[in-house]
Formats: sequence, C-alpha cells, structure tokens
Amino acid sequence: MRSGGVMFRRPGAIEIKNREQLAMMRRAGLVVAEALTACGEACVDGVTTAELDGIAASVLTRRDAGSSFRGYHGYPAVLCVSVNDEVVHGIPGERVLRTGDLVSIDFGAVVEGWHGDAAVTVAVGAVPRDLAELSDTTRAALWAGLSAALPGGRLGDVGAAVEDTVRSVGRGYGILRDYVGHGIGSRMHMEPAVPNFGPAGRGPKLRPGMAIAIEPMVTLGSEEVYVHDDDWTVSTVDRSFAAHWEHTVAITADGPWVLTALDGGAAHFTEAGIPSPAQART
Repeated sequence: MRSGGVMFRRPGAIEIKNREQLAMMRRAGLVVAEALTACGEACVDGVTTAELDGIAASVLTRRDAGSSFRGYHGYPAVLCVSVNDEVVHGIPGERVLRTGDLVSIDFGAVVEGWHGDAAVTVAVGAVPRDLAELSDTTRAALWAGLSAALPGGRLGDVGAAVEDTVRSVGRGYGILRDYVGHGIGSRMHMEPAVPNFGPAGRGPKLRPGMAIAIEPMVTLGSEEVYVHDDDWTVSTVDRSFAAHWEHTVAITADGPWVLTALDGGAAHFTEAGIPSPAQART
C-alpha cells in the first residue's frame, strides 16, 4: 500500500463519518487545496522537486496541520512529485523541472486525526498537445467519477464513469489497474479500494458518511508499470508519459461534497445539474 494510489486489495469494513468528522476532513482538505495551488504555481523551469516539497511543508506549518505522507511506511517527504513517465510516488529531491515536463503533485494533510488527499498534474511551460490532452482527459475522468459518487449508488458507478470518460476520447490511453483510489478518514488509506474502471452497478453501496479518494492514473501508452529501486517511484514500462488527478469526496444525503476542492465542487456540480451540499456552503 502506498500514498497517492494503493495496490488493489481485498475489501473490509468501511468507515462511516458523522457531520463533525466530515467537517474536520474538510479542514484538512482545504490545507491540501492550498498547498497544491501553491505548488502548481511554483512549477516553472528551473525549480527542483525538493523546493516544491518545501513549499508544501510551509503550508502545513502555517495551517498547523500534519503530513499524511511523511513517515508513512518510511516515506521521506510531504509530497509525491512524479515527472513525465513517473506515474505516482516520486520522491522529491534535486531533480530540476524543465519546460515541457508533465508533473504530478500528490499531497495529503491531517488535522486533528482526519485526513485529506488530492493530486494535480501540472505542465511546466508549454507542452505538446498530446500531453495537455492527456492531463485534461484525466481531470475530466476524475470529475466524472466525483459526479457518480451519489448516495444510493454503487462504488462500481465511480470506476465506470472514470473509465468511460477516458475511453470516450478514443486515444488508446492506458488506465492503471494495479494502483487504485481508496477510502479515507481517520487513516489516509482505508477500505474500500476505488478502482478507475467498471462495471457500474456493482460493489459496495455508497452511503452518507463515506469518504473516498478518487484518483485516475492514465498513460499515453501501456498500463504496465514498475517500481524503481527506491521502493516508491512508479513508472510506465514503455516510458510513456502519465497524468494523475485526485480529490477526496464525501458522500452525503445531499450529494457529493469534494473536500479537497476550494469550492467543494460547487461550480462543477451546478453546471452538471448534480445536487451537492457544496452549493449551499459556497
């Protein structure tokens, strides 16, 4: 099991949160949103991945929050920064980002024992059209999954929505199957596993009080990956570039509430005609 994408595993008990606990997760989620915004703005030619990690660490300090990642199974940083053919779990260091790089930034924060987890993919300067389209498609697939996180639905509805969005582009993208999303709450990684593929109508019922991290990981080529000698960084076998987008979402009686989006998902859900408590909170 790894931060920002977990190995597919057998199901177990699913944690149900009350209103106060979800509110605490929202506090953690806003810390995550702030840090990812700051890191995204800092992704320019010449910056090192370690400098991005420092920016995220400073947000944790300023917001009196803890890191979900640092120390997790020995992980040494507060961010995962994965570049180009690296899909997830890249360890920040002295690597210098250059124009044309595609960078996945994954971050988790904990506030009074409750976690938030999200990821963005950022282009450094101008990138080729196929890379921009890969990132845009992955982000659209994430929001399709978030829109399917409806009370009374099934977990398979989320994965099917992600997969259908990716496949609808017709580009032959690879969708990682060995690494999936996860439940989240009093721990960063919890049940259920959240695949980025279908079929719909199967899996655990989505109940108010559940919280899950949906995180499509999509490649320009094969879905096959390998783990580097650092025991963390995951790259594509065929060296194709990858994109990774993630949000933590709570299932509520009033619809999905994206805890790691600054507006809770209100703008997207309003445009899509999907009820959400975020619309009343922003």
